Amino acid sequence: MPFLLLFVWACKEPVDDEVRSWETRAKQVTIIRDDYGIPHIYAKTDADAVFGMLYAQCEDDFRRVEKNYIWATGRLAELDGEEALYSDLRANLYMTEAEAKAAYEAAPRWLQLLCKGFADGVNYYLYSHPEVKPKVLTHYEPWFPMYFSEGSIGGDIERISTERIRSFYEEQKGLAYSEFGDGLVHPDPYDEPKGSNGIAIAPELSASENALLLINPHTSFYFRPEIHVVSEEGLNAYGAVTWGQFFVYQGFNEKTGWMHTSTHLDFMDEYMEEVREVGDGMEYAYGDEWRAVEEIPLTLKFTSPEGLQEKTFTIYRTHHGPVTHQLDDKWVATKINWDPVNALIQSFTRTKLSDYTAFREMMDIRTNSSNNTVFADASGNIAYFHGNFIPKRDPSFDFSRPVDGSDPATDWQGLHEVDESIVVLNPASGWIQNCNSTPFTAAGPYSPKKEDYPYYMAPDAENYRGIHAVDLLSEVENLTLEELITLGYDPYLPAFERLIPILLKAYEKEEDPSENLTAAIAVFRDWDYQTGEESVAMTLAHFFGMSFNKSIGSSDALIPFNQENGKTLEYDASEVVSAMEAAIVKLEEDFGAWNIPWGEVNRFQRLSGAIDLPYDDNKASLPIGLASGRWGALASFGASAKENTKKLYGSSGNSFVAAVEFGDKVRAKSLLAGGQSGNPQSLHFDDQAEMYANGAFKEVAYYREDVEKRAEETYHPGSR
Repeated sequence: MPFLLLFVWACKEPVDDEVRSWETRAKQVTIIRDDYGIPHIYAKTDADAVFGMLYAQCEDDFRRVEKNYIWATGRLAELDGEEALYSDLRANLYMTEAEAKAAYEAAPRWLQLLCKGFADGVNYYLYSHPEVKPKVLTHYEPWFPMYFSEGSIGGDIERISTERIRSFYEEQKGLAYSEFGDGLVHPDPYDEPKGSNGIAIAPELSASENALLLINPHTSFYFRPEIHVVSEEGLNAYGAVTWGQFFVYQGFNEKTGWMHTSTHLDFMDEYMEEVREVGDGMEYAYGDEWRAVEEIPLTLKFTSPEGLQEKTFTIYRTHHGPVTHQLDDKWVATKINWDPVNALIQSFTRTKLSDYTAFREMMDIRTNSSNNTVFADASGNIAYFHGNFIPKRDPSFDFSRPVDGSDPATDWQGLHEVDESIVVLNPASGWIQNCNSTPFTAAGPYSPKKEDYPYYMAPDAENYRGIHAVDLLSEVENLTLEELITLGYDPYLPAFERLIPILLKAYEKEEDPSENLTAAIAVFRDWDYQTGEESVAMTLAHFFGMSFNKSIGSSDALIPFNQENGKTLEYDASEVVSAMEAAIVKLEEDFGAWNIPWGEVNRFQRLSGAIDLPYDDNKASLPIGLASGRWGALASFGASAKENTKKLYGSSGNSFVAAVEFGDKVRAKSLLAGGQSGNPQSLHFDDQAEMYANGAFKEVAYYREDVEKRAEETYHPGSR
């Protein structure tokens, strides 16, 4: 055989072997698409099920799978340019490519097989769809999931400011303390609240005498699709999966259900390090010694008009974590949970458990850091876990602020055992709720007591969604699955029960009110604080509430009470009235009148499959009667005016929602914002949009016979 031919054959053979491996695996996987396009994946092994699961996700929206891994693996700048370099640098601060590969190699064999199934599923999709051109990652590797092991809407790493990383690693200058005086990055109080609702109902309050679970994440729309994945190794999970991940993040199997809500528990800390230059390196003070700062050279690529460019950095780490920024003359290392192998083990194991005992044992892995968990099972148990990854700390230090890294007493002292954390199991109330609020109202009068736990374990404040949920749940009995959905869509908005009386009181002091102001006040006097498409009061209330907070410069109106003294705050009457007048002017300027129904302003629109969606007042949209979670709406619809629009368009809030009833057989209803597919040409791009607008849920097809009755298409990956 000539040398050149031998060389070509030798290079091509592994590729052929890989393709043959994919094709063999594809024949062992069946995908059934139901009448809403939801993929039901059936396979012999878990790894083959993961293969089919990723293939199906890529069919539905490859660009979202792709974007998540470009971001997670630290290669976003190759797509978005130099501005994204510091997102990539942040990813590498916590795990370099070499470290990700090492983590994968150290993983148990069964997890490696799942990761291989992940990579094969995406790669086979790209091979069988040559018309799809990947933008950065042309071949997916089994170590990629090490970067993307936790499925919450804002992973822990996203809480770390890329602007501070830029300032330290590029400009090498300190950042002044924030206006809060603590050096931390604080969220904008006027941003739409992010989070979720989880509600569990015990059998004694259920009409069927079975436990019920409401799964109600509030995420960016299209952040997670709906999926069902089944194997002969005991996997039979249904629910929402974050694009590109191989475990159902929020969902249920036949015996258990799990709902994650974002926690405010303190699970990350900042350490101020005293550093000095020595020789050709850096040292930092720790106790009576000086330790070497770990230095790692790193070269990142970024796209530019001149083509692909490179930039070299040196990463710095102490035993507290990577150096992320500087405060005054101190370097600051930010310590977070970073244990990708165990995080993936916990996330996948969770989907296969059969009862509370097994679920409780799984929680001992303790890698779920940014979430609370609401749970229910077929044995009738309901439970709540406030956080899971909880570092032990010396409570004499204030860990809500950066602490002195040179003092060994500030180090984490291991993790709290689950039994030391806030856990609620089968409370006498018969119900559990968490709406990103305090755990000390999770079960009404049977909730945990604040004084029994360290302050850092539950700094979460009460919010209006939590108050709303407690009020509703305190009255429930003989609840059906459908009534649980109705409860989750209750139109009452408790924030306005506080805000509107403040306005009415201020109005009484107005000496010469305008005609429009007087008419608007009359609308409020007759309002029952419920939202709805036809409600003019809702329109006025939303614009007044936003104006009130922005003009007075306070988010106190969104807090049910003053956290320090428990007293309602007082407001200047003229400022309150001015906020209402500004709202009226805004409505007249944007819509030609102030007294218009909420549904004419508040809209749902999905014009394309783009990740950054366009919106257009001149194109079709649907009226929505839901309201923002900031006002206490359990069914949250986070809407705002977009670029070049006057109307408010929803882009976050209720996205995937499911209500589940456990018993001899599991039954569930679900709903997606828009539809399953990201392709505008698909029938399932917006086939749930009208349902979403009306709060009309579809029956979930869980058992194979039900799936086959509703089958729209049955195929193997690659044969469609």
